[in-house]
Amino acid sequence: MNTTTATEIVLPGRVDPSGLLVTRRELPAPAPGRALVRVDATGVSFAEQQMRRGKYYDQPPFPFVPGYDLVATVVEADDTTLIGRRVAALTKTGGWSSHVDLDTADLIPVPDALDAAEAETFVVNGITAWQMLHRVADARRGETILVYGANGGVGSTLVQLARAAGIHVIGTASARHADAVTALGATWIDYRGDVPHRVRALAPHGVDAVFDHVGGPGISDSFDLLADGGTLVSYGTSATKDDEGDSRLPVLKLFARLLWWNMLPNKRSAHFYNLWAGKRNITRFRARIAEDLAQVFALAATGTVTAQVAARIPLTEAARALELAESGTVTGKVVLVSA
Repeated sequence: MNTTTATEIVLPGRVDPSGLLVTRRELPAPAPGRALVRVDATGVSFAEQQMRRGKYYDQPPFPFVPGYDLVATVVEADDTTLIGRRVAALTKTGGWSSHVDLDTADLIPVPDALDAAEAETFVVNGITAWQMLHRVADARRGETILVYGANGGVGSTLVQLARAAGIHVIGTASARHADAVTALGATWIDYRGDVPHRVRALAPHGVDAVFDHVGGPGISDSFDLLADGGTLVSYGTSATKDDEGDSRLPVLKLFARLLWWNMLPNKRSAHFYNLWAGKRNITRFRARIAEDLAQVFALAATGTVTAQVAARIPLTEAARALELAESGTVTGKVVLVSA
């Protein structure tokens, strides 16, 4: 049986980025219903930053190969019509490798108009942003939303998708990213300033939705900034990323707070977005993921939204890529590319 030598980036434990290991492993030919893909691009997201700290909510035990998503070319499959096709896939872990074995049902076509790194920025970020905007908040043309971290991978995609839908956006970021956020079509405000005061000056009656990945005590401000009928979409707890202790506690506290707010007769709603919710119905989950990513890819292929590639770094230099992603100096997403 033919085998393929895969280069993998292994996270051995709670280490600094420099502690990542470059290893090699033999992969057998794929079983029926599966495909061996050559990874052309894979991303560095906030999930991997948390995983190296041992803080991601349901990460596997160390050691493991991180990598939440990828864009690749099919090189082996029992369905020969797939060979040579460019595809995208969510992996949660395992994407930081030169080759990956995947279920063919998880493969999503990638338009020819996008190169691998561009397409990669839209996989987990695009699905997340699209679902939060359209499936959770159900934001409509003419409404106003607040996006925290508008320069980040999810944030910059969310801003563009909202603007494409005719939605006004207020976006927070540091002063160094003000021009980039403005260029995306948002009204920039400095996250280090008095955000509630600035938002109320721009939207006196409140905003129709807030997208908050920060969590922590500031989540109360996010809820208070909502207009009647508004929706808070919480999708992270970056404020507690360096806290010691059980990584589940900040999430559980956040769940409790959101639940309490939803019980109050305040004409507003609060949700925690989880990309993997609904996976128990795997057929429906895959169909929804494919449908939503196809929508984002279509907008990207026509130039309606633009890929925000912060840097393209070879896979074997993943340590440098992770350091850059964690530096807070970039707009968009750091992408690992094949050599």
